[in-house]
Amino acid sequence: QVQVVESGGGLVQPGGSLRLSCAASGFTFSNYVASWYRQAPGQERELVATISSAVSFTSYAESVQGRFTISMDNAKRTVFLQMNSLKPEDTAIYYCYARQRATSLNYWGQGTQVTVSA
Repeated sequence: QVQVVESGGGLVQPGGSLRLSCAASGFTFSNYVASWYRQAPGQERELVATISSAVSFTSYAESVQGRFTISMDNAKRTVFLQMNSLKPEDTAIYYCYARQRATSLNYWGQGTQVTVSA
């Protein structure tokens, strides 16, 4: 089955770190742009970070710049989101999204909960 599956969420104290993983099943990220989005209760889904290995491109939302790092493994099968210096406002469900560069084919993961609280 072609899909992306997130893991790594959980409860962490302010100032702590978490690493999220997004595993591709049935394809690789070689020809895809991969992104992390998040959605907090009562808010719209927002783009957090994007990576494209084909063009060595990464980008970040201003709210996470300098704290979060998006990366991809050498096999192009897993995308990571390293989150440091976490704040309560980072609390949200985090979603992985993959879009094929040449077509409109895209996949959303089921989401993983991140809660930042003392």
